[in-house]
Amino acid sequence: MSPPLQIRVSPQALVQIEEAASWWERNRPSAPNAIHHDVAEILTVLSTQPGVGAPARRSRVIGVRRVNLTRVRYYIYYRVSGGFLDVLAFWHTSRAGHPRV
Repeated sequence: MSPPLQIRVSPQALVQIEEAASWWERNRPSAPNAIHHDVAEILTVLSTQPGVGAPARRSRVIGVRRVNLTRVRYYIYYRVSGGFLDVLAFWHTSRAGHPRV
């Protein structure tokens, strides 16, 4: 079995995650840490099984995939590049359009 991929989060994705987490903490008191928890959990999975996400449609970058965090209703867009799992965007499922990845 291969070692887990190292995880890199783009500045854009980091801002998107932190903004979502901040909103969630203020507006979802029954699960204030759900965003951070669900992101950490899926990144652990993706670092060893990066193929679980579906290919992202309309991506300008080759090899981008996305996975749905159903509890919080966000997609994580990512790709594998040179031994790294690159997190490119964090996008709410209800938003029109697609992130620029």
